[in-house]
Amino acid sequence: MNQSILFPDIQSWDEELSAVKFPAQQSGALIECIAPLSYLSQFGEQVTNAEQALAVFNANRFEIEELAEQLIEDEEYNQLGMIELNG
Repeated sequence: MNQSILFPDIQSWDEELSAVKFPAQQSGALIECIAPLSYLSQFGEQVTNAEQALAVFNANRFEIEELAEQLIEDEEYNQLGMIELNG
C-alpha cells in the first residue's frame, strides 16, 4: 500500500450521484472518490438504498480503498475530477 495516499475513516451517501462518497489524501491534496450502487452491488449483496450501500462499503472497505488507490496512482479521474469505481 502506498503510504502517500491516505483514506480517512469518512464516508457519506450522495443522493445525486447514487454513490458512497469517500475522501483520499495524496501529498496534502484532497481527492473525492465515489463508489456507485452498480459497483457496490458486485459484492454479492442487494444494494438499493443508502443504508445498504454504506454497510456494503464498510464491510468491503479494504478492497474498495485498494482499487481507489490504484486509480489515483494511474490518474484515472472522471470528468468531474473524481475517482469513480466501476465494476
